[in-house]
Amino acid sequence: RTQTGLIIESGEAREVQHFALLIGYGASAINPYLAFESLSDMIQQGILQNTTAYEAEKQFIKAISKGLLKTFAKMGISTLQSYRGAQIFEAIGLSRELVKQYFTGTPSRLDGVGLDVIEREALSRHRFAYPPIHIAESLDLEPGGQYQWRRHGEYHQYNPETVSSLQLAVRQASVGTGKQALPNLEKESWKRGFKTFKEFTKAANDTSEGLATLRGLLKFKAGTPVPIDEVEKAEEIVKRFATGAMSLGSISREAHETLAIAMNRIGGKSNTGEGGEDPVRYHLDANGDSRRSSIKQIASARFGVTTHYLVNADELQIKMAQGAKPGEGGELPGHKVDQYIAKVRHTTPGVTLVSPPPHHDIYSIEDLAQLIFDLKNVNQKARISVKLVSEVGVGTVAAGVAKAHADHVLISGHDGGTGASPVSSIKYAGIPWEMGLAETQQTLVKNDLRGRITVQTDGQLKTGRDVAIAALLGAEEFGFASAPLVAMGCIMMRVCHLGTCPVGIATQDPVLRERFAGQPEMVVNFFFFVAQELRENMAQLGFKKLIDMVGRVDMLDTDAAISHWKTKGLDLSPILMRPEGSDEFDIHCTGKQNHGLEEALDLKLIHLSKAALEDAKPVSIDTRIYNKNRTVGTMLSGEVATKYGEAGLPDDTIRIKLTGSAGQSLGAFLAPGISITLEGDSNDYLGKGMSGGRIVVYPPKRLHPDFKPSNNIIAGNTLLYGATAGEVYLRGVVGERFAVRNSGAKAVVGGTGDHGCEYMTGGTVVVLGTTGR
Repeated sequence: RTQTGLIIESGEAREVQHFALLIGYGASAINPYLAFESLSDMIQQGILQNTTAYEAEKQFIKAISKGLLKTFAKMGISTLQSYRGAQIFEAIGLSRELVKQYFTGTPSRLDGVGLDVIEREALSRHRFAYPPIHIAESLDLEPGGQYQWRRHGEYHQYNPETVSSLQLAVRQASVGTGKQALPNLEKESWKRGFKTFKEFTKAANDTSEGLATLRGLLKFKAGTPVPIDEVEKAEEIVKRFATGAMSLGSISREAHETLAIAMNRIGGKSNTGEGGEDPVRYHLDANGDSRRSSIKQIASARFGVTTHYLVNADELQIKMAQGAKPGEGGELPGHKVDQYIAKVRHTTPGVTLVSPPPHHDIYSIEDLAQLIFDLKNVNQKARISVKLVSEVGVGTVAAGVAKAHADHVLISGHDGGTGASPVSSIKYAGIPWEMGLAETQQTLVKNDLRGRITVQTDGQLKTGRDVAIAALLGAEEFGFASAPLVAMGCIMMRVCHLGTCPVGIATQDPVLRERFAGQPEMVVNFFFFVAQELRENMAQLGFKKLIDMVGRVDMLDTDAAISHWKTKGLDLSPILMRPEGSDEFDIHCTGKQNHGLEEALDLKLIHLSKAALEDAKPVSIDTRIYNKNRTVGTMLSGEVATKYGEAGLPDDTIRIKLTGSAGQSLGAFLAPGISITLEGDSNDYLGKGMSGGRIVVYPPKRLHPDFKPSNNIIAGNTLLYGATAGEVYLRGVVGERFAVRNSGAKAVVGGTGDHGCEYMTGGTVVVLGTTGR
């Protein structure tokens, strides 16, 4: 193989993923002749105008090349040579025999179709192109509809029928307005709306959707029914629901705030997405409504992540990956970043916002554990969550997350991608949540970790049946994104990335935003409909409480009634496997993580800063520090932000003089008014996410006169990551990735390693000595 190149000539290659697959399995060059001929034909027919065949082909090649670079990048691969033959794919729905023979080494956990089905599909396409002469068939191509819904085209779970029935249902059921307004399930209007919702779920759960999702191929086993009156009330169930991480910018301010109001009314949680939140939302409206998002996301971009942002949360979610576009993170086009979005996200108007790859600040599970510890320090009341993508091996990662003391883990499926996933990702990246959730549940139970962590899942959840299956597979909590948007008025135009949303949801255009007609009541109704349908399923299965359903995979079976020629070979037993240890270990969360905060040096600092915290009086503290003292100044910063808000305290109100070697995350999320001076040296992450204040580090004064700070390391890697304000002065050289994603802090440093100042959108960095790459 090393002595020959493989050149592939194929009429089928036309999309980025087709080229990625061919290269990933060994192709050195590809000739997509039919794509080129189609471009020429489109020019001849006048479909493409003002271009030549040569130019059109050139643009096609450029587009595919850029798409390939994006695909390589999200796998952490920088060259085509490294990607070629790497086989970093998982097969879903291909038979193990076929994969073993032709794609050796590729995981294929669910078995599936073999050569006979592939032959049948190839021959059906051939017959369509070359019908027998005596059959007068139209040679018009099928309408397609892979990405946009087309009549008589590819089946979409959200189509005109399901969208209209859901929107009619949530508008039929009347709810009062204001903080206490929850649906009255006995009212005729609510019952009428629920009846329409059942039409929506019938269309969404029917056999056609059964062939669009894995859960559609599952059925409930017969239980011992209980009266529905004995089943947990809808008011309690909805507290387990959350809306998905859709950032301000990807969707409009009106849509973002409507979701928050609705979730706060029902006791669920809304998610900021990877972008800041306007502090004005932390104050209640006149009618008692709250626009504050309970879940604050901390993504690799750290957009808008300040100390004040972090203390105004019930859950802090570290975004390691995103189901619909794993490895890519968010990407907000520059034309959507207006003055308001830029202010809230601490960036510059008009500049495209791209999240750095997660490995810029998290190289290992230890780095993740450190960030979890940092966040728990800044806000001890909040749960710390980690968002993972459903993929092969996610169970092992989730076990690491549990050992790193996260309180909550989210397994995000490949379906969805609200607010504009790239086309090359939306169909081909990530895997169904059913597979990732089942693997996570099995691994956590087997290792006796399930009892200390809550598990959530998301990815096109729409109905009570979806939630019931997610619970039986192991989830206690459930995330929804597309469905609440549809309930508010989204008509699935799928132009989110263009900012031309005609109903004012996924746009920043002020004219289009005026068309937004969504109300919190619509979202509230949707979640109560889902909860009520779930209650019916629970009654049928014999469960009185939702928590009793969690992990009861024995109540699911594969639906033998589905005998479609393409599903016959599927083997869903890996999803339905009862985890080892189910009899002796917990199968849902029963306890809490021990974060070890009682040993924090900050408890002493808070005590000594009492005059400053209570009356804003200046205090000075002088103490030793050892490298076991991690995250110093962070818990104190949380106290300052909680009492004094974003402005914090006046400059130098709390002056802390430290002597010795600081552990990781010295001054992480440092609040305004706190100054830390360290005589000694510091480990990684100094000034991570700092929001004000000042950090000064210099070598010990007792060193030999010949000691040159400009030749010696004073602090470690990933300093000032995601800082938004403050000042840092470091007399010496630091490691790699200095001031990545800085958006406001000022720093002077003696020298840096590789990759300094990447993704900076604000602030000033002065490097007096040498820099790395």
